[in-house]
Amino acid sequence: MVGSLRVEVVCYSGYRGEETPRALVVGERRLEVKEVLGRWREPDRRYFELLCADGATYLMSHDEEHDLWELSRREPA
Repeated sequence: MVGSLRVEVVCYSGYRGEETPRALVVGERRLEVKEVLGRWREPDRRYFELLCADGATYLMSHDEEHDLWELSRREPA
């Protein structure tokens, strides 16, 4: 468990305009997203479960109103 660590998220906007994470930047480290394992929406946030190049799985949440991304959980490879 990471506990709400703020990270920079590099996104791609598809034809619907919905952003999809393509990379995470934690400090000076950039982690490419290999696969989006899951995505869902709650009333005030969108969630993405991501498999990154380091082999770990990351759960990211996006507060759309404030355009704020948070790392909620990291599961090591």
